[in-house]
Amino acid sequence: MSDAENPEVLKAAPPARSQWQTVRDLLPHLWPQGEPGLRWRVVLAIGCLVVAKGALVVVPLIYKEAIDALTALGEAAQGAGGDGGGVPVEAALPIGLILAYGGARVASLGFQELREAFFAKVGQRAIRKVALQVFEHLHGLSLAFHLERQTGGLSRVIERGTKAIDSLLNFSLFSVLPTLIELALTSGILWVMYGVEFAAITLVTVLGYIFYTYRVTEWRLKLRRRMNESDQQANTRAIDSLLNFETVKYFGNEAHEARRYDEGLRTYETAATASRTSLSLLNVGQAAIVAVGVTSLMLLAAFRLRAGTMTVGDFVAVNAYMMQLAQPLNFFGFVYREIKQSLIDMEIMFQLLLVDPGVTDRRDAPPLKPGGAEVVFDEVHFRYHADRPILKGLSFTIPAGQTVAVVGPSGAGKSTLSRLLFRFWDVERGAIRIDGQDLRDISQHSLRRAIGIVPQDTVLFNDTIAYNIGYGRPEASRAEIVEAARIASIDGFVEGLPERWDTRVGERGLKLSGGEKQRVAIARTVLKRPCIFVFDEATSALDTKTERDILAALREVSAGRTTLVIAHRLSTIIDADRIVVLDGGRVAESGTHAELLAKRGLYAEMWLRQQEGAEGAIEPVEL
Repeated sequence: MSDAENPEVLKAAPPARSQWQTVRDLLPHLWPQGEPGLRWRVVLAIGCLVVAKGALVVVPLIYKEAIDALTALGEAAQGAGGDGGGVPVEAALPIGLILAYGGARVASLGFQELREAFFAKVGQRAIRKVALQVFEHLHGLSLAFHLERQTGGLSRVIERGTKAIDSLLNFSLFSVLPTLIELALTSGILWVMYGVEFAAITLVTVLGYIFYTYRVTEWRLKLRRRMNESDQQANTRAIDSLLNFETVKYFGNEAHEARRYDEGLRTYETAATASRTSLSLLNVGQAAIVAVGVTSLMLLAAFRLRAGTMTVGDFVAVNAYMMQLAQPLNFFGFVYREIKQSLIDMEIMFQLLLVDPGVTDRRDAPPLKPGGAEVVFDEVHFRYHADRPILKGLSFTIPAGQTVAVVGPSGAGKSTLSRLLFRFWDVERGAIRIDGQDLRDISQHSLRRAIGIVPQDTVLFNDTIAYNIGYGRPEASRAEIVEAARIASIDGFVEGLPERWDTRVGERGLKLSGGEKQRVAIARTVLKRPCIFVFDEATSALDTKTERDILAALREVSAGRTTLVIAHRLSTIIDADRIVVLDGGRVAESGTHAELLAKRGLYAEMWLRQQEGAEGAIEPVEL
């Protein structure tokens, strides 16, 4: 594969997507396949929505009939001498209409709440499924993506995106759609009962309101985007600074970090102020449009009332219809802004799903079939960047059950070997094989289950010691965890802690020393029981005595297992079956410790330099 074809070397940005594409991505979660119970909930929720709006629309009509009936009652009472003696009040009072009026309002509210109850599970299930999909996709992305990511900004994107789903569902399905239904019903009733003029004024008012809201909100969304960007930048800087708390303290850069954080806050302050000011302009314009519409309807109704073609009840009904529409319209501005913002937040989150994983399994890739676990690097070429090759035709073999150590100067490509072996990247040319199986032809999961690594930089979960050791094999029993800790020589330390195995290690394991973290990592790998061991500077943080104890234990554990040791301290690998010396991305020389010293080449030079640097204090440590 050429550099231009390698998705890990030259990673392209995901293609742009429209907001309608974002909505289409969400729709399947609202009508989930294979879940008839949730589909019935959607149907019932929509039914309740229609009934609720139908009940609300007939309220002004009932109100009109009640007003007209009461007006007629009043006129009859006045005609009887003003004391109502000639009219049987109990019979004349429109009790049924008044009860119907109250019943319609209660029905409207009741069915709205039923709608919420039916749809709640559907919405929450959609949020859960999308969040899980994004989470799984992030874990499926290549190491290249995660090396470039900003954890604070990424977590904020996911947080805002999942909340946006809830907002979008609530506002679009239960605010916009009901308002449109109510508008259609109201316009139809006004047209049929009072003429096209009333329906036209209502439609013009609503459309004018929507158009004005759209234009102003589009302008305001640019301010909102700047707010989001500055908020994300400030949050990223804050989390990055807190994760590197010790480094900040080492260099006394608290004020520097505060200034960097304040830069993002200052930008957010400016954008937020402009956004809040523009909101006042939007609110004033919306109120003016509604006021003009209501006034126009009232004037037309007043003229009709004077002409005798409308009753007082009709006048009240027209006013009630417009006021009833004005309430959701006043809310519509906020709803539109929230929907637009939700779409933006969801778009950014769904954009993550378009990021190419880079390293993927072939269709129906079989699992690794380990035999003796022989590892072969065959003419491997690799580069992280197009202009900087790392490995240039590297070839060597780790025979099954043997230990091969790889050494070399910084930048020679030693740590790259473990990343390629785990298939965090694919090789550019050549191949890596385990028992004759090309890593690109087998499933990544089976490959990684077969390899156990103790990295140089150990990062632990913010959980207990038992959890972190047990992470190597989550189904392991406590007895197996304790045994793995014994092999790693950390059981005595843990037993001396007040909370013993339930001691929490802090974020990234900051409550433990470097050596303690390293031993937890070793225990975790021992518990995994891999057929191939990789030790990447595994004892670099340990003192000489602990290092000797652990290496002796690891020699016992890895006996008969294929082992790759990436080392800088040469005294730790003198007993390896074979030592491979890298230089410039190629094998410079290889052999046993004694053979390499006899060659008086690069290895002998490195050995002599380390011996002199330690002033003869280094004692050989067997592996």
